Amino acid sequence: MAWTTPRLDPERSRRRLQLLAELAGARSVRQRQRPQRVRTERLRELIATRRRIAG
Repeated sequence: MAWTTPRLDPERSRRRLQLLAELAGARSVRQRQRPQRVRTERLRELIATRRRIAG
């Protein structure tokens, strides 16, 4: 008996492609926000350091 791959349900394929597109979009948003988060964290570190020195 030959091995056959089952055909995917078209609705399932559509949902899978939609999910992959949403994941890719979320990833690109995270990558755009990352530099802002790094700047914010660095600024917080500088403020904390200044408070330790001044306090």
